[in-house]
Amino acid sequence: MDMVKIVAFTLGEEEYALDIEHVQSIERIQHITRVPNAPTFVKGVINLRGHVTPIIDLRSLLKIEQVDYTDNTRIIMTKLDEIELGLIVDQTKDVMDVKAEDFEAPASCGFDSEYIGGIANIQGRLIILLKLAELMEASVGDLQQVDGK
Repeated sequence: MDMVKIVAFTLGEEEYALDIEHVQSIERIQHITRVPNAPTFVKGVINLRGHVTPIIDLRSLLKIEQVDYTDNTRIIMTKLDEIELGLIVDQTKDVMDVKAEDFEAPASCGFDSEYIGGIANIQGRLIILLKLAELMEASVGDLQQVDGK
């Protein structure tokens, strides 16, 4: 039985998760330097411990209604291969071990999204597992178009 360790977080009333394998740290919201001509979901970049990292507003990318940041707002710093990306979320909840088979494919739940890897019902909580590779592809692809690369 394969276990997946996830970081659960909220966007509005919904709970989402990322595989912890790709999570480097969770940071408080801080000054974000805007990037001209960036897509609306790209909030800008931050300099974190000497690394300039693009910051994505996950609400905006997933087309969820925007809200003001609060004391609970966090940036989940992620890394996949050599790409680092910060994701703004409303609040981080917890780190959990989940059986891989507890995640149902999104299509079997009646909808399909390129960003969703599965949905699990864990102790009465519906948690949507996001696919970091697809989130990064959408984000970084758009950033590279801004750079002209």
